[in-house]
Amino acid sequence: MAQKPSLPKGTRDFSPIEVAKRNYIVDIIKKQFELFGFHPIETPSFENSETLMGKYGEEGDRLIFKILNSGDYLKKIDEDLYSSKNSTKITGKISEKALRYDLTVPFARYVVQHQNEIVFPFKRYQIQPVWRADRPQKGRFREFYQCDADVVGSKSLWQEVDFIQLYDRVFTQLNLQGVTIKINNRKVLSGIAEVIGASDKLIDFTVALDKLDKIGEDGVKKEMLEKGISESAIEKVKPLFNFTGTTSKKIDKLKELLVSSEEGMRGVEELEFIVNSISEIPLKTSNLDLDVTLARGLNYYTGAIYEVSAPETVKLGSIGGGGRYDDLTGIFGLKDVSGVGISFGLDRIYLVLEELGLFPETVAPQTKALFINFGNEEALYCLRAVNRLRNEGIITELYPDHTKMKKQMGYADKRGIGYVILAGTSEISNNTFTVKNMHSGTQEEMNFEELKMILQ
Repeated sequence: MAQKPSLPKGTRDFSPIEVAKRNYIVDIIKKQFELFGFHPIETPSFENSETLMGKYGEEGDRLIFKILNSGDYLKKIDEDLYSSKNSTKITGKISEKALRYDLTVPFARYVVQHQNEIVFPFKRYQIQPVWRADRPQKGRFREFYQCDADVVGSKSLWQEVDFIQLYDRVFTQLNLQGVTIKINNRKVLSGIAEVIGASDKLIDFTVALDKLDKIGEDGVKKEMLEKGISESAIEKVKPLFNFTGTTSKKIDKLKELLVSSEEGMRGVEELEFIVNSISEIPLKTSNLDLDVTLARGLNYYTGAIYEVSAPETVKLGSIGGGGRYDDLTGIFGLKDVSGVGISFGLDRIYLVLEELGLFPETVAPQTKALFINFGNEEALYCLRAVNRLRNEGIITELYPDHTKMKKQMGYADKRGIGYVILAGTSEISNNTFTVKNMHSGTQEEMNFEELKMILQ
């Protein structure tokens, strides 16, 4: 009995029209990346486990797909270790590779390995799939594409300003209005943890705070308590749960809250520089918002943090994000190389454009004409014309099989092909073609030049 085919959870097939729509988004992103001076690189789909593990926090490590070693991978496991059922230790023995979780850590590894070939500041973009063993849901997949742009080798805050402009230009080109670019700074979060007396719980604090929009104030408080953050510390941070007002007012409130924290005040100064610079070069379609609860629970961010939200009419979480990572390459042996980058969530942007009906009607290349196959002699005559039309950039096809006329016409109709071209003995003798308009039903005999004119 034949096995029923299926897909792994969290993965998808893409139809021709879906691929065309995805390419439409990618082409716009790629064009803007290159307009801003970024150059493409690619890295392998899997890395050595040691490259990835420990770079994304405890939650991220659990979501990394491990690859079993080839051959008899259990041979290295002794009975005591096997009986202990210690999955962490056992995994280290049977798996030395893992699918990449994002594009940033592999990029840091790339920079270190190719540092002698790179001209700094180095601006790269990368559009490739990543994998996460997450629970599949709307807009969240186990295999998905990221579209990243990063700059390494410069600490200038003008890079942060440039990335906000880049986000805005992409969404303007996609005709996606009402996007919110949220910004925060890890130094601000470190300062807050310092003034409430929870510096030793910074990661736990930021991971919990980052979930405010998902689990609410009570959920965040509960998680913080479970992570060992005291009730008095949580009480001090309570104003952050309802941090409203204009961006300038939010910055003033942060200055008051963080006046005793040198680290926190540096973060506020960086935010103020970015916000003031953007006000001098206004965004076209996006909104910039200072969100002090934005933490993005990734261990490597050290400065600015970005997260992009879809328009409020679409309930779909973030469609992009990123930030500055001053010490990421240091873990691979290259010190004092600062970096900053952003990512576009291709799959979620697709869902947003689909829901809002923003894809152009002509997003997929459409075959203009189908030549009917009446036999080998006629097919060769048609194929010569097909070749000449393709040389002119006109998408045309010859039906591959000599079969019933009704079937070939039905194929053209189902494909939405506008013209059907017929060439039999009479047309070959006259060096002409009979052209049927599939929309109007009319048909006319014409020479090649006339045929080319109506298909252009």
